[in-house]
Amino acid sequence: MSRIAASTVLVVVALTLGAVGFCNRASAAENAAVLPNPVVDAPLASTSARQTAVVAGGCFWGVQAVFQHVKRVQRVTSGYSGGSSSTAECEVVSTGRTGHAESVEITFDPARLSYGRLLKVFFPVAHDATQLNRQGPDTGTQYRSVIFYANNEQKRIAEAYIAQLEQAKSFPRPIVTQVVPLKAFYAAESYHQNYAALYPDNPYIAINDAPKVEHLRQQFPDLYKK
Repeated sequence: MSRIAASTVLVVVALTLGAVGFCNRASAAENAAVLPNPVVDAPLASTSARQTAVVAGGCFWGVQAVFQHVKRVQRVTSGYSGGSSSTAECEVVSTGRTGHAESVEITFDPARLSYGRLLKVFFPVAHDATQLNRQGPDTGTQYRSVIFYANNEQKRIAEAYIAQLEQAKSFPRPIVTQVVPLKAFYAAESYHQNYAALYPDNPYIAINDAPKVEHLRQQFPDLYKK
């Protein structure tokens, strides 16, 4: 069942358990530990430019919503990475057999925001890096946790930060995030773009994604933008 179709079912759930579920999720997010700054990171560039980071962590609606609220991020696009161009469409990716993960492409200025700083938001806010092939109610390899690195510097920073978080025991369970080379990023269908912003009253968004944005506001007030 697609998330859009499933949202009809979630309306019924929300009427009975939604309020409790929302509060529990929000509370869990707010109480999450603040992660350390990456020891290994790229220095801020001396001149403005455009750089991209591609990550995956469950439904791209929520991940996109989080990074759209991060200052100095210029653009966030929902899409697919990990598979071929011929299978980069919603109904096919949803089978879990394409190799794709629902991903977001984050465009940012490396003179104002570092790659490591983005990862510091990605791990505690955008998703749960300890869930294997799922996030919340969504299951399947298309919802896996992945960092798709575009170059050796991004790879070095991502691998070092995961090792740092594991050594610090920042999470109660092992991190399962994959770090793999970015072969291509394919933008998702137009109806998936800016979904959380366009449909904030959708029960799926209210229960699963709104608490993430609130967590960003509380944990990273210096980075949060309305």
